[in-house]
Amino acid sequence: MLVKVLAAAIQGIGATLVTIEVNALRGIKFYLVGLPDNAVKESQQRINSALTHNGLRFPSKQIIVNMAPADIKKEGSAYDLPIAIGILAADEVISTAKLDKYLIMGELGLDGKLMPIKGALPIALKAKELGYEGIVIPESNAAEAAVVNGITVYGADNLLQVIQFLNGDNEMTPYEVDIESNFYSKQSDFPFDFSEVRGQESVKRAFEVAAAGGHNLIMVGPPGSGKSMMAKRLPSILPPLTLDESLETTKIHSVSGMMPDGTSLITQRPFRSPHHTISSVALCGGGSNPKPGEISLAHNGVLFLDELPEFSRDVLEVMRQPLEDRKICVARANYKVEYPAGVMFVASMNPCPCGYYNHPTKACTCTPGQVQRYLNRISGPLLDRIDLQIEIVPVPFEEISNTQPGEPSAVIRQRVVEARKIQEERFKNENGIYCNAQMTPKLITKYAAIDEQSLAMLKTAMNRLNLSARAYDRILKVARTIADLDKSENILSHHIAEAIGYRNLDRENWGN
Repeated sequence: MLVKVLAAAIQGIGATLVTIEVNALRGIKFYLVGLPDNAVKESQQRINSALTHNGLRFPSKQIIVNMAPADIKKEGSAYDLPIAIGILAADEVISTAKLDKYLIMGELGLDGKLMPIKGALPIALKAKELGYEGIVIPESNAAEAAVVNGITVYGADNLLQVIQFLNGDNEMTPYEVDIESNFYSKQSDFPFDFSEVRGQESVKRAFEVAAAGGHNLIMVGPPGSGKSMMAKRLPSILPPLTLDESLETTKIHSVSGMMPDGTSLITQRPFRSPHHTISSVALCGGGSNPKPGEISLAHNGVLFLDELPEFSRDVLEVMRQPLEDRKICVARANYKVEYPAGVMFVASMNPCPCGYYNHPTKACTCTPGQVQRYLNRISGPLLDRIDLQIEIVPVPFEEISNTQPGEPSAVIRQRVVEARKIQEERFKNENGIYCNAQMTPKLITKYAAIDEQSLAMLKTAMNRLNLSARAYDRILKVARTIADLDKSENILSHHIAEAIGYRNLDRENWGN
């Protein structure tokens, strides 16, 4: 008997329909075709054990399993459940009446228990797109998939429960999630707050400007000056995720297998801080079984690289294109996938190998050549893509010992949200542009025009600092954001002056 079971394959951050065709004939062999990887090929042993443990038997027939379309590689153990259901249906143990209504995915334990899978949310979205009634997945993934409206999500605990549901012997309760409660109730629950930061008012101002315009930022300063501390608090002042952003971010974490059990949505902007030993593949994505890298996992959030010069030069250079295009295309001989990469890039570094160049009280032990070689680990093109470049000095004892809390993140966040609303209105007719950092040269000319006094000031700065054309655009973008924070329709000279001040780490001028 020939039967078909509906499943899905993850491609990029989306899903593609896979039809599991099972035919039971006279004989005793088992054939699995359709480009399965090793994890899929090993499913026969897991299925056999799961059936035996639940009082069933593997058919004593020739079983042919085809995973169509056969030109797409099938990866992972999530095909255990649909293959098992197909085998039992072909052996007439399971009714086929419901098989054309549901996408079925799940990994089997040897006792028949269903284990979590990757990509439950993209699978649910694909089922809705194709017009199916619903999906049957492991119970631990049900909360994640249930955020998709318009389909029924059944979360099963074991193989026997799925068999009884398909035979009509036991009705499972559809999993439902309160999106309003799950999404909005956790958006302001942050472990870190800017009120805990003592001093560093100018740096906190730079973080506010960066958050308001979505700008990239780098901090240079000695150890212990608060670089990492402030970077960890950046998500607390960023605008809340919209529901669309939350769904997109959740899809990326879902296909990476990084969703916590029972979690339905990513409700806060991601903060990713990979170690400096990371490889370029781990950062940008790909691999033999392609999955998103750290850049994509930080999509709609913050990618923080601490001790930037310690990262491999190859790793840093792969970031140049994603920072400009806000997406990353991974092309290999046997696949091509595209991942979103709309991140706020934040980095920190010491000014020299010993860490105390330009320190107000401690002497630097590095030679000028060592300092220059250390700075040269960061290429000019990468540095040009960072809008705000800030030098940090240690906090004086008087400010560290001050018990008066600083301005809380909630107050700063409110100003950031108001500035973003101005930008949202400004760019409402510009496709794909949501904040000042995304402005193209054409939009800069349109929305960031400056008067003669500001132009003369900018020209002087360009000549003295030997800035590039890209740096010129960055200054105008940052000045536009500063004006938005001031609720000023026009960019004024003091806005330009502050924006120029955030370029004080440009190589030819820094430290002089």
